[in-house]
Amino acid sequence: MGGVTSSMAAKLAFFPPNPPFYKVVSEKSSGLLLLDRFPHRENVDVLRLPTRRGNKIVAVYVRYPMATRTLLYSHGNAADIGQMYDLFIDLSIHLKLNLIGYDYSGYGRSSGKPSEQNTYADIEAAYKCLEETYNTKQEDIILYGQSLGSGPTVYLAARLPRLRAVVLHSPILSGLRVMYPVKHTYWFDIYKNIDKIQFVKCPVLVIHGTSDEVVDCSHGKQLWELCQEKYEPLWIKGGNHCNLELFPEYIKHLKKFISAIEKAPSSRNSIKSVDQSTTSRRKSRDCFEGPRKSTSTSKKEALDFINELEPFALKLEMNDEKVGKPRIPYEHMERSRRSVEYIEKPRSSTDIKKPEWPRMSVDCIDRIQNCL
Repeated sequence: MGGVTSSMAAKLAFFPPNPPFYKVVSEKSSGLLLLDRFPHRENVDVLRLPTRRGNKIVAVYVRYPMATRTLLYSHGNAADIGQMYDLFIDLSIHLKLNLIGYDYSGYGRSSGKPSEQNTYADIEAAYKCLEETYNTKQEDIILYGQSLGSGPTVYLAARLPRLRAVVLHSPILSGLRVMYPVKHTYWFDIYKNIDKIQFVKCPVLVIHGTSDEVVDCSHGKQLWELCQEKYEPLWIKGGNHCNLELFPEYIKHLKKFISAIEKAPSSRNSIKSVDQSTTSRRKSRDCFEGPRKSTSTSKKEALDFINELEPFALKLEMNDEKVGKPRIPYEHMERSRRSVEYIEKPRSSTDIKKPEWPRMSVDCIDRIQNCL
């Protein structure tokens, strides 16, 4: 039964771009892995990482000179690191951080099939790479989860007590709650952030658009209320699910957050935006995926409920190419000088500027709502 519901949830929840927006090639002279759509940069490593579930995922690591912090970025749905690549470079420059971004199993050129449990193994592999390959300490890592990526982000953050910080960008309370405003957590739900967020011990910044048509802003607000250590949230007026990076306050608020968390852990209480004693937190044992007895549902009812959603998945496949997300330009933001920010190989005269490809970091339920 668990396999049936998991398979159905995966069909409804995950939409990897097809075909992927990049290929991984090996440079003949050095053997280095490269993304074929982008010019080689000295400060970018392309990696293949093994996961504990037997898959190999593709990741990119962007270095920033003398950076002391590293951002581990989990992207949204219907996207891969080929579409996110330029944004990764820009974030590294503007925030002055190292950055690692990865593709989930079954996304981009990563092997395997998309599933909730695979995404958990995927983010663990990226974190392990930071520790073992780049000697990055837990207290120097900031987890960043966008939309569907908030699921693996909160999962890992709840297990790492010494993290520097967490950023949740248009996060979800849970997979089911995006489609239906249920009041209880059911055993067949996925990405139960609402039950796990209370176990995150580091500062949490929540960013959400007030006009989000995919994941209502109430998801971000409720998660923020449940955080142990809150940071001033950013509710972007008029922002929707796909364009928050276009607003000047987005990068400005991120910079402010990064500056605030540079404080010593002992002084972190000064960056809290509310008195924790006045905030009630949801009590749950679901952090470690234990069975939830209080909201038990019969197997037949669960299958009936999921089968009711199956027609939406069929419509999604038909409308797949109609849904997209525009590339996120940063022209309106202040630009740091490339000669100072990072070292880049001189480009030859044959280095032609590649066309910008649309980012399709749209969350899993976007298309389902379009079908309702």
